[in-house]
Amino acid sequence: MNRKQQNVFQRAFHATMYAFKRIGVWIKRAFIGKRLEGLDGQIESPSRLLKENFFAKKSAVAALFVLVALFLFVFIAPLFVPMDVNYTDALQQNLAPTYSLCSVPKKLRGSVRYIDGFSGFTIGVSRQGELFVWGASKDRLQKTDLKKIPDSVQREGVAFAAAGKDHILAVTKNGKLVGWGDNSCGQYSTSPVLNALPMPDFSSGIELGSVRSLVCGYQVSALVYADGSVQAWGNVNAVKNLSAINGMQNVQSVCFTNAAAIALLADGSVSTGGEHLFQSAYSLREGRVSWASYLQNKRVMGLTATGKCVCALTEDYDVVVAGAIENGENEFPNLLDGEYFTVVDGGARHFVGVTNLGNAYGWGHNAYGQCKLSFKGESAQAFAGAMQSYIVNGEGKLVQTAGLKGYLMGTDGRGRDVFARIVHGGRMTMTVGAVAVVISSLIAVIVGCLAGYFGGVVDTLLMRVTEIFSSIPFLPFAMLLSQVIRYYDVSEGMRIFIIMLILGALSWTGLARMLRGQVLAEREKEFVTAAKAVGASPLRVAFRHILPNVVSVILVSMTLDFAGCLLTESSLSYLGFGVQPPQPTWGNMLNGSNNSTVIQNYWWQWLFPSLFLSLAVICINVVGDALRDALDPKNSR
Repeated sequence: MNRKQQNVFQRAFHATMYAFKRIGVWIKRAFIGKRLEGLDGQIESPSRLLKENFFAKKSAVAALFVLVALFLFVFIAPLFVPMDVNYTDALQQNLAPTYSLCSVPKKLRGSVRYIDGFSGFTIGVSRQGELFVWGASKDRLQKTDLKKIPDSVQREGVAFAAAGKDHILAVTKNGKLVGWGDNSCGQYSTSPVLNALPMPDFSSGIELGSVRSLVCGYQVSALVYADGSVQAWGNVNAVKNLSAINGMQNVQSVCFTNAAAIALLADGSVSTGGEHLFQSAYSLREGRVSWASYLQNKRVMGLTATGKCVCALTEDYDVVVAGAIENGENEFPNLLDGEYFTVVDGGARHFVGVTNLGNAYGWGHNAYGQCKLSFKGESAQAFAGAMQSYIVNGEGKLVQTAGLKGYLMGTDGRGRDVFARIVHGGRMTMTVGAVAVVISSLIAVIVGCLAGYFGGVVDTLLMRVTEIFSSIPFLPFAMLLSQVIRYYDVSEGMRIFIIMLILGALSWTGLARMLRGQVLAEREKEFVTAAKAVGASPLRVAFRHILPNVVSVILVSMTLDFAGCLLTESSLSYLGFGVQPPQPTWGNMLNGSNNSTVIQNYWWQWLFPSLFLSLAVICINVVGDALRDALDPKNSR
């Protein structure tokens, strides 16, 4: 840096320091006051009086503290709580607040034989044949609790077990097939159910040696026998090729996506019962390939699935993924030289596997850390829950658990995290309210000051305009304008900004009238006469001399109007005319809970948004009332 640059830098630095010093002096005088020489006390500024009167009220201080905390929460928390507004998950619908989704029972941790999970709950079978259930196991609509294991299962022990979306099936050691949970779609019903294949009659018992595996999916189930035959049953609307899988021969295993059944045949080929479900695929070794042609000359050893994808492990230990690939399900981990997968299992949106070196890897959806596995260098088995990964060593001991632990405030009807939506929805609600208040206050200040100072024709004209706006029915007109902009091709951000303008442009009349009265009183005082005498222009007198003397009225009004704008935005969103889903606000979250089923069964979906909205409005009103009392010159101290 040369000498000229140093001089420029020094001048800029000194100018900045001087500016900060002057700002500090102004703040000190505004809020503390200035002691003048020759006087025994201090001249107290209005800001100092405001501070003393306001902070004398404990309720106002508490409300201010809560309000500040709420503002920090909704504007800072989104940085740490990510949210995809378009994210939905049918397998995580209507889960109550819980943090037990990864809470494997202690008794199971040291003796794991099998773990399976398809939605919000997970099951595990110990090496002794005992069945365990953990996670969000209650279905409040069907009034069932999957943790209530039938007595016969607890008494006899389990040979095979599987978890579906909303039901559990278990084959006991005595050969009984037992099902519990939701049975409305024929998940384990032998009686005819509309649009469902009935479960075969297993009342005579099942020979355990004849069973290869038991599998459950989205309201469907399948039993694969050692002779290669399959019996499948359940909702054919959910899994449309279920009838094609049922009765198939030479089957080694079956897996389910959310909407399809896929069978691995004894010759190593993959069948979907004639349905053409998969076109392109991704290979760990070759990259993008054709599913049918790539597997035509390869023998598949293992098959697993996520909600929309299927994963095949070939005889040469290649991994091939096909289907509606999302969330990085085709972004394979980087393996070491000579390393290959020997076992792969699929969750709702991710895969987890163990290699020949004993290292565990995960790939796919990783929002909850379900792919962050650190187990390395030992013989192990990998199991996947819906959003969890479980690594079990060769001795059956659970050595690592990763993934979704739960939801602080549950999920909504689309499987979205209510807490994340409250955080991001609060920022949107607060932003809309704040911008609307600023717009309405600016309009009110201009109209009120001009009408009050100039009077006469200007006053008459502006007050007639104010009366016209005040005569408009606010909520119906805002609903109408919000509905109109739906038919224009504007971005979501622009539409939200227009809603802010609508709220601001329709809510300024009350403050304008109040300011007009205050300015009419202030313009007759001596300091206005003095300003005119020294040649100040009318606009300078109105906005530089009179306006600062009525700023307390503006401050109080803005505070109270802010609460009103929060309620108005929430009302519009609640009625479906405000910010539209999937962009969350507290109002449209309440709108999504506006039905008797949600109100009666899923209390967390309406309680938490209404609680945050009520808390914000109450605190703002308390602070506004305290400011009004503190700024009242007749208020006794």
